[in-house]
Amino acid sequence: MWLAAAVILVGGGYWLAHPEVKHAVKELGLPLRHEDVIRQQAREKGLDPSLIAAVIYVETRYVPRTSSAGAVGLMQITPETAEFIAHRSGGTAFKQSDLATPQINISYGTYYLRYLLKRFDANVVMGLAAYNGGEGNVERWVAKARAAGHDFSTDDIPFPETRQYVINVLDAQQRYRKQYARELGMSTTP
Repeated sequence: MWLAAAVILVGGGYWLAHPEVKHAVKELGLPLRHEDVIRQQAREKGLDPSLIAAVIYVETRYVPRTSSAGAVGLMQITPETAEFIAHRSGGTAFKQSDLATPQINISYGTYYLRYLLKRFDANVVMGLAAYNGGEGNVERWVAKARAAGHDFSTDDIPFPETRQYVINVLDAQQRYRKQYARELGMSTTP
């Protein structure tokens, strides 16, 4: 019933005077959850919080799930990737079931994202492509682009799903920066 009232209010333009309704409408198009965890992990890992929010959005729309490939949770971490992260980060008490916990899943996902960005010299397109399509594939694509005499771009990603994934994350990142700067602890001044 409240949502129906919100739609009527939005249609009438009255929603601007009601922050609760404005927030509800914003959440329908671009949800944000666990912003405290996102801010914390962004600080700890030196990442842009809007990038983390965007990866979660594109991966799961903030609804934790297990994929057909076995990737788990908000940031869709595979068991193999989780073991890699646990080994590299010293996570001695790690259990696969921990990935269902948002705090742990976001921590592992941001660790892996940071690892990939370092691996690919802070190139966000390469890092996101590797997050979705695998490091080995990105290495081959980058080598092919360099052999052709140009810098790697989304056009060099031959997997349509991975290319669209990168485009979608970059688009969502801009939207999160614009719509949730305060919630993500980002400066609202240029």
